[in-house]
Amino acid sequence: MAVIEGGVSAALAGVGAESALPLHTVRFPVSVGAGGGYKLGATSGTMAAALAANAEIFQFRYVTAASRLGLVYKVSISAGANLAATVAAILSLKMTAARAWTAAGTGGTRLTLTGNNAKLRTSYATTEVNDAGVSTTAGLTAGTKTLDTMDLGGIAFGIGTGAITVSLPLIILPKTALFDADGEGQHPLVLANQEGFVVRNGAVAFPATMTWNFTVEVLWLEVPAF
Repeated sequence: MAVIEGGVSAALAGVGAESALPLHTVRFPVSVGAGGGYKLGATSGTMAAALAANAEIFQFRYVTAASRLGLVYKVSISAGANLAATVAAILSLKMTAARAWTAAGTGGTRLTLTGNNAKLRTSYATTEVNDAGVSTTAGLTAGTKTLDTMDLGGIAFGIGTGAITVSLPLIILPKTALFDADGEGQHPLVLANQEGFVVRNGAVAFPATMTWNFTVEVLWLEVPAF
């Protein structure tokens, strides 16, 4: 027989053969201190056909004045089309870490992240994400940063030439995780000052004529230490 002593209540819990009743644990996020927990969803405009290879379509830049760390736990993307492609293609989208991000990108729609926007609790601090942008019709301007050679995550999918106007739903990519550390014990992407990530097209340009749009979702914490 063995027991575990409770630190708060001083109650004892039997383990092993001493008790057949299960023990229960409750999972909480990392303590955010004066930071907070955040989630955003960003939807593009109608993307023009033939998106260039390696074009950036979403940007997420973290700049902290309080020496906090940004812990990115999940990044997902979904996409749909409203006009068929004339040529089939095998495409990909990828998520890539960015370092030494000293000047933000431009173009597209720059998201409003001031005030209570993206907060998962009103009392949290306003996020220190300095800039996040999503494409409206084409790729974004890069800004000044260094992208890692290897990607953090990616997905591959095929595009056919069928008449999508007679088929529902018109989904070319269901909601799919590009990065997922939201499970027990998994390591998030840790962002220090002037770091971030981008979502971009792969090495093959999107096919001609097909117009489409997409949504990116990001879940993250901002914490004093990790």
